[in-house]
Amino acid sequence: MATGVIQYKTEEEIDLIRISGQLLAKAHGEVAKLVKEGVTPKQLDQRAEEFIRDNGGIPSFKGYGKIPFPYSLCLSVNEAVVHGLATDKPLKSGDIISVDCGVFMNGYHADSAYTHPIGEVAPEVLALLRETKASLYKGIEKAVSGNRVGDISYAIQNHVAPMGYGVVRELVGHGVGAKLHEKPDVPNYGKRGSGPLLQTGIVLAIEPMINLGKKDVVQEADGWTIRTKDRKPSAHFEHTVVVRKDKAEILTSFEYIEQALQ
Repeated sequence: MATGVIQYKTEEEIDLIRISGQLLAKAHGEVAKLVKEGVTPKQLDQRAEEFIRDNGGIPSFKGYGKIPFPYSLCLSVNEAVVHGLATDKPLKSGDIISVDCGVFMNGYHADSAYTHPIGEVAPEVLALLRETKASLYKGIEKAVSGNRVGDISYAIQNHVAPMGYGVVRELVGHGVGAKLHEKPDVPNYGKRGSGPLLQTGIVLAIEPMINLGKKDVVQEADGWTIRTKDRKPSAHFEHTVVVRKDKAEILTSFEYIEQALQ
């Protein structure tokens, strides 16, 4: 969970986060070029770290936490929700993989995630990916000055819960800036009009984590990987955004992922 008080960013600071976000978007694109049957998560991780460092950035996740995270990407396959460790197990048709990445440049972080289908994926799982991604944008629509965090949370929950999906409770979005995790926490469930007031200059990582089955999750023995308790697939999409007066500005991008997937 994030600690401290909400940090309001100046336009100069937002510019620096935007630069981190652009490199992050391009790193996602490089990873997306490799995502297919037979590739291993470790190969994806190596490519991301190489690309980020070659372009003057530092992977935000590597070495993070009390038990230092060993990789540049969180790679979460199928029932793994988030914080999955890169392995040598090749991806196979029917899998999904969440690629979560952070970039630190010029003193500021950006954070984003995208869940990829591998080969022939079951229609109900493809629908989970589609609706989780849609819920991200529903949440972003509410990241405007004068709203509250609960308006983002409610918009995400209200999109996916009626479809019978489980909304993860234990893990949340967060503020982002000089630290990877800042205040406020941004749950993916909640009540409209509740939580901290949103004002121009607050930068948030909004990240729906939505399960095909129930909401319950457990932590694996590795100390990092969070998976669904019922072992059903989970999807995860994330953007770094800045609260604005009329419309949130997205500081990361899926543009390079989408180009790679064409």
